[in-house]
Amino acid sequence: MPLPIALNPTVWLSGQINPNDLPALAAELGLRRIVNNRPDREEPGQPTGEDVRAAAEAAGLDYVAAPVSGFPDEVAVARVHEALIDDAPTLLFCRSGMRSAATWALAQRLRGVDAETLRAQAHAAGYDLSRLPL
Repeated sequence: MPLPIALNPTVWLSGQINPNDLPALAAELGLRRIVNNRPDREEPGQPTGEDVRAAAEAAGLDYVAAPVSGFPDEVAVARVHEALIDDAPTLLFCRSGMRSAATWALAQRLRGVDAETLRAQAHAAGYDLSRLPL
């Protein structure tokens, strides 16, 4: 199980997670929440959102569905913004982590975080948000 990449002390990004890995991830990172930015049926064989929700809840984690296809829409950004408002340790995932990084950054802009700060945090985690209109 590859460890997610930290954006800051309370937010991690990951590509597709295996629902069976959630208890270990929760324990290792101190997670309280999972945000699923991946739509169901994007690829054959990927776990469904319901699979991830059930595993998250069994591990004592909150679960937020905020699927993103292409550019993050207002609904996904609002859900991520709301999920992160309490600064509880949270893992966001999609296929590669890129859509999660973009959605996180747009949600943080709603909190008034400077665009260059967000780009720098994402860059340090290996995600290029230079073309994202923040």
